[in-house]
Amino acid sequence: MCLWFSFNGMAQTSLEEIAACFDKAGGVYYAYPTPQEKSEISVPKGYKPFYVSHFGRHGSRYLIGDRDYKWVLDLLKEAKAQHSLTTQGEETLSKLEKIWPMVEDRGGDLSPVGERQQKEIATRLYNAYPEIFQGRKKISARTTMSHRCAMSMVCFGDQLKSFNPKLQIRYETSEKYVRYLNFHSDISNEFTDEKTGPWCIEYEKFRDNHTRPDRLMKLLFSKEEFVTKRVNPDKLIWGLYWIAVNMQDIETDIRFYDLFTAHEIFDLWQCVNYHFYIRNANHAESRALVKNNARPLVRNIIESAEDAIRNSDVAATIRFGHDGNLMPLLALLQVENFGIAVSDPYEVYKVWTDFKVSPMGANLQLLFFKNKYNDIIVRFRHNEKDVHIPVKTDNFPFYSWRHVKEYMESLL
Repeated sequence: MCLWFSFNGMAQTSLEEIAACFDKAGGVYYAYPTPQEKSEISVPKGYKPFYVSHFGRHGSRYLIGDRDYKWVLDLLKEAKAQHSLTTQGEETLSKLEKIWPMVEDRGGDLSPVGERQQKEIATRLYNAYPEIFQGRKKISARTTMSHRCAMSMVCFGDQLKSFNPKLQIRYETSEKYVRYLNFHSDISNEFTDEKTGPWCIEYEKFRDNHTRPDRLMKLLFSKEEFVTKRVNPDKLIWGLYWIAVNMQDIETDIRFYDLFTAHEIFDLWQCVNYHFYIRNANHAESRALVKNNARPLVRNIIESAEDAIRNSDVAATIRFGHDGNLMPLLALLQVENFGIAVSDPYEVYKVWTDFKVSPMGANLQLLFFKNKYNDIIVRFRHNEKDVHIPVKTDNFPFYSWRHVKEYMESLL
């Protein structure tokens, strides 16, 4: 019963849940949810923590490019010049004009919100397991070539070092590590291609059925002629959706959720959720091609852990990448229900939820403990919450490292 409740609780999402918190409709733009409860799980008698293996997604960021904000701003400016905005339209334009100086030239950058997320995650890790980070212990810190990932790595590592300046942290960002941090096989790329992938036609139908911009156009524009001549309604509702959900990731109180009904934003989110499931998780028609992209990362997790077991001077391995790396990793390891395989687009949101899998700053931590007999157990934590993997244990959330290693090796 415990596993059933855990798996389904992590998976199911409803209109009511989104309606209660529009931020969740941001999917992968959902700002990292700070854990509310403290972990009070007692470590088995005689075992002490000695190593942590961490894979983290970068923290909250701005939209990928200036254009993602600017074209919407310019369109509403044009409408105003032609006296074609409603009062709501003018209010929306005013908000866009206020945020533009905050976001200009920051496309894709880690935001101050994202910096804070990484520092807070590192702080909670240190406070929970200070024994791991004592003395001149070594930490390997590696990231993809992405600037926001590198910044996340430094924020996280420097925060650990602020508690113990003696820590020896080696920061690295290199194509060499992209081979396992951000691996994508050619055959998986063929499946996920947004123009030729076998799922594209069905996805476009689903997206068309869930994109309903008519009400929003009437809310923003006072002249139908302007909409007919100058506006692509589908494009605009999506442009405003992305801006709206991104506001939680930057330091502003400005919000655009008043433009959407709960049903509208829930439907838009379903499209986003389905899209990320196809391209990053375990869609039934992918034949496991996408989740298998995490195999090199799993191999590195095993090898790094074994190195730490052999060398007592190693405290941690911290890695930073993207949602498209964490999602396959969780699917391959079958953490909770995240590896579930379905194909019906109308069923995806019921069993797999992007904002629960990989919000901004999402992470998977493996915490290692050993006793005086050198017996090693490991605890899996996703977004700082204990999670299950399909390995037998009589003492959840702790698993035998020997059994976990055998399981992980079987996935390679």
